[in-house]
Amino acid sequence: MSTDGVDTSRRRFLTAATTVVGTVGTVGLAIPFISSMNPSERAKAAGAPVEVDISKLEPGGMVTVEWRGKPVWVVSRTKQNMQDLKGLENKLADAGSDVPQQPEYAKNIHRSRAEHAEVIVMVGICTHLGCSPKFRPEVAPADLGADWKGGFFCPCHGSKFDLAGRVYTGVPAPTNLVIPPHQYLSESVILIGDDGGVA
Repeated sequence: MSTDGVDTSRRRFLTAATTVVGTVGTVGLAIPFISSMNPSERAKAAGAPVEVDISKLEPGGMVTVEWRGKPVWVVSRTKQNMQDLKGLENKLADAGSDVPQQPEYAKNIHRSRAEHAEVIVMVGICTHLGCSPKFRPEVAPADLGADWKGGFFCPCHGSKFDLAGRVYTGVPAPTNLVIPPHQYLSESVILIGDDGGVA
């Protein structure tokens, strides 16, 4: 078959143009498909460390943030709260936080880092069946008794925790509230979810 009189440059142009359009179309389809395999921004954020500014947190106050889909409480305790923690040991199931899987810096009466003993960071989920206890900072309310020095009360099944998240004896919750890994980036900023590998 003779190719005399056939414009091969036009054929090459059309072949190249078709290839370019096909490649662009394939890439255009591939990008959303590949992107769908990556975790969403929400999923990444759910496991990522969270920064908390505590510069406006007053003594006796609490801030709640979300980390890994769970509420995390940051509580600034008053001087009186800190004093009251010392008189509760005989009412608590694990006053020294001896249960494993807690950071070393949580194994003290305050269950907080020594340089910021008045501030505690806890996962706000009851260790019994996963309800969220209520912050009850008032002293000796009628419904919790004269020896209540402030803390957390779980309305689901009646578990009680002091202001260090330590569980009382004789309640359904088996262990203290969980202390998540955390570190101070400055005097007023806490990073929850990463303790820098430092106990």
